Amino acid sequence: METTTRTLGRSGIEVSALGFGCWAIGGEWEDTEGRPLGWGKVDDDESVRAVHRALDLGVTFFDTADTYGTGHSERVLGRALGKRRDDVVVATKWGNVFDERTRTRTGGDDSPAHARRALTASLRRLGTDHIDLYQLHLSDADPAHAAELRDLCEEFVAQGLIRGYAWSTDDPARAALFAEGPHCTAVQHRLNVLQDAPELLALCEELDLASINRSPLAMGLLTGKRHGPPPAGDIRSRPPAWLPGFGDGSGADPQWLARVDALRDVLTSDGRTPAQGALAWLWARSPRTVPIPGFRSVAQAEENAGALAKGPLTAGQLDEVDRILGR
Repeated sequence: METTTRTLGRSGIEVSALGFGCWAIGGEWEDTEGRPLGWGKVDDDESVRAVHRALDLGVTFFDTADTYGTGHSERVLGRALGKRRDDVVVATKWGNVFDERTRTRTGGDDSPAHARRALTASLRRLGTDHIDLYQLHLSDADPAHAAELRDLCEEFVAQGLIRGYAWSTDDPARAALFAEGPHCTAVQHRLNVLQDAPELLALCEELDLASINRSPLAMGLLTGKRHGPPPAGDIRSRPPAWLPGFGDGSGADPQWLARVDALRDVLTSDGRTPAQGALAWLWARSPRTVPIPGFRSVAQAEENAGALAKGPLTAGQLDEVDRILGR
């Protein structure tokens, strides 16, 4: 199996098998109740250097969203890509409403009018005339409204504003609804060695979609690093209901860490770091997976990109993971 590239579903668009998720480089932002939605402070110059390093190491797929840092992630990514924009595949998302001045997410909007506004704004921030993959970011949006948005995305394709589209959702029924559109090319969903998603992977296989994997390192749990309580400004310090593994915010859940420890030997086989092993599991799990780990530094970019050369786990190692986790 070719491990360094993947095709984005039925689109024929080729990407590196590893994408880079640009949530963290958006910096600090919050919800209306003051709860953090970012990963803490960032150094924009270091973010740019990390993107450049990723490009040098063969990464050609970058996934962001308009709401990450309330526009900041898109601006930094656009700055980093510059004249190399045409060398890469850029994905972003829409559906959240935010205030850039206060760096606050204020709600969601699944109307077609908002989608048009959001697309125009994302193109401007990214400094590009088209987006390769445009994704609905409201995971539980009303299916009736979503059908309208799917049809609108087909219009965007016809207008040359986007090349393909997807829904970021963990619900197979919602993903299938979007996939009824001919230019729907993927579904973005949570997938990592601790949190499998067999129904969504089966759907991707059936409907010829790419599986874009958010939380491929389980929000840092699979990096093998041990940290105390996350700092203020880090989403894990006051974890929302959809973010398991971090309890009340005082640190990683011991039960989750015990599972990570049990997997350490198999994930660090063949000289891999734990993070590289977690990515290798995703590539072995399905030929359609494109994990998008986050990054904030050149060192993280190098470690994540280093997984490409080591390739997927073997079938035997996949079975060993299932045995250890009792699946």
